[in-house]
Amino acid sequence: MAAFAEGVPCWVDAMLPDLEAGKRFYGELFGWTFGAGEPHYGHYTQAFHGGRNVAALAPKPDGRMPTVWNIYFAAQDAAATAARIRAAGGQLITEPMRIGDFGVMVTAVDPGGAVFGVWQAGSHPGFEEHGTPGSYGWIELRTRDPERVDAFYRAVFGYGTVRPGKEKELGGRPGEGKRPGEEREPSEGAGVDGRRQEADIVFWTPRGKPAGPEHAIGARAAMGDRFPAEMPAHFLTYFVVANCDEVARRAHALGGRLLNDPEDTPYGRFVALADNQGAHFAVVDTSAAGSSRTESGA
Repeated sequence: MAAFAEGVPCWVDAMLPDLEAGKRFYGELFGWTFGAGEPHYGHYTQAFHGGRNVAALAPKPDGRMPTVWNIYFAAQDAAATAARIRAAGGQLITEPMRIGDFGVMVTAVDPGGAVFGVWQAGSHPGFEEHGTPGSYGWIELRTRDPERVDAFYRAVFGYGTVRPGKEKELGGRPGEGKRPGEEREPSEGAGVDGRRQEADIVFWTPRGKPAGPEHAIGARAAMGDRFPAEMPAHFLTYFVVANCDEVARRAHALGGRLLNDPEDTPYGRFVALADNQGAHFAVVDTSAAGSSRTESGA
């Protein structure tokens, strides 16, 4: 039986100009250790937290490629998922490709232009740890074409969707309706004037699960006019941490940048960051869910 249900995020990796600099940054930021990158697989390097694999870093094979965190969604049959991607209006960057005995990978672009991966597990099932400090926690798609991509991900993965504030009538928990980033500075803190706006956002739930935040595995947020025109559609990966403010300070000391000020939501305190090579990601302290924290909080 597969470790992750169809369409559930199962892996993340970062493509970086300088692998060793990335290992230093994330090793000190999250306490990750790293395996030996295999030359046969482009020096793809597994990251571990407490001995369990949580992500990977890899050197970019071409300097023209973006410096970015990639998300992979689980598939029982990568070839069938690739066919659905095409039929729903997406494009394949790489056809289903077997990676040794580890699994089968697909990379694709949705109709709004966001790149994502698909992973059919072999000997590598995906995350051995997630949802705990130092590991993956949440994914958010930022797009300028919400209606088309909502239909696309529904067709490809069978996601149920629900808008914040509608959970009660759809079987969710009343009074809940925000995930990290739902209401935040657009453009992840880049050059905005400090005013908030209500986001156009939906939560994704896997096929067969009730639509609501307790079953949500990610979200889709619309990019409004206040986002820089040059910012493409993209996925923002969140990692769980024990102290958002401390990690933000550490990231800055390591050469990273804050893209917005740390912010409280009912699901935790979060901040969006860029690493020391420019890859964007976010961190969230879920222990602070539903409460405010001071900068010196534990």
